[in-house]
Amino acid sequence: MTMWHINKAVRDLKHGGVIAYPTEAVYGLGCLPWDAFAVARILALKKRHPDKGLILVASNIEQLEPIANFTSLPTEIIFASWPGTVTWIVPAREWVPAWLTGNHKGIAVRVSAHPVVRKLCSSVGPIVSTSANPSDLKPAKTALRVRTYFGNQINFIVPGQLGNSMKPTEIRDALTGKLIRKSR
Repeated sequence: MTMWHINKAVRDLKHGGVIAYPTEAVYGLGCLPWDAFAVARILALKKRHPDKGLILVASNIEQLEPIANFTSLPTEIIFASWPGTVTWIVPAREWVPAWLTGNHKGIAVRVSAHPVVRKLCSSVGPIVSTSANPSDLKPAKTALRVRTYFGNQINFIVPGQLGNSMKPTEIRDALTGKLIRKSR
């Protein structure tokens, strides 16, 4: 991965594109979260119901504060897990669109430790991050698998190595601490 790849991905994101990129464990599909059309494309590609909601990744906590309400949460526990592989469901700010939260009051957020994700988010802010696979198939672990799944239906695949995590990220409810999805 070179800066050319990051710059190309950033241009595509800013123009409503959907990209694939390496994350800690699998390739992710991403777009700018405020672009309803791009989010709808991701949901269609994955055959994912919009009621489920989506994960947003960021390069730092400050990028998430306008989206997620960390007031009255155990921030010392949440923030100690970042950057890293734990996704937290936190109360969403009132203005966060339903295409991100689904039919939930919370929003799933993570500060990633992966260098590609961090570079992308440093350039454009938080991005949608969902595994690069149709819902009924295994997540892609290679750029070739992403291309096999989606052909030319995505704008760009950022090359790069996956992180060291062998399993998708853990998801926890920040209000209760309850484990929603265990790293499998």
